[in-house]
Parts: sequence; C-alpha cells; structure tokens
Amino acid sequence: MAKIKLKTNKACAKRYKKTASGKFLAKQTGVKHLNAKMRAKTKRRLGKYKTLKAVNAKRLSELLPYA
Repeated sequence: MAKIKLKTNKACAKRYKKTASGKFLAKQTGVKHLNAKMRAKTKRRLGKYKTLKAVNAKRLSELLPYA
C-alpha cells in the first residue's frame, strides 16, 4: 500500500524559509509603510530575516513537509 503524499501549505511556503540546520526564518514586520519616522538603523534591522523560536518549528515542519 502506497503512502499518501503530504501537501505543502502554500501560504507558509511563501512566508518562511528553512535553513540547513533546520531552523525557520521569517521576514520582520513593520517595513512596508510609515517608515519616514524611523531611524535608518531601525529600517536596516527590519530588513533582515529573523529566526523563529523552536516552539513554532514543529508546527511549521508539518505545514512544510518538504522544505
């Protein structure tokens, strides 16, 4: 009997990346608009990816089985 293929959640696939070590990365919020009042340092920091906590990694690995 063949195993059932798992479906990838496309919304999560667009938002998260998995690193080689198994951690998940996500873009930070608050960068799209209303940036004129922010310091340049803040905008640079928000442009980088952030590492998600291990609590969320289990749930994301179910949503992204082939990542």
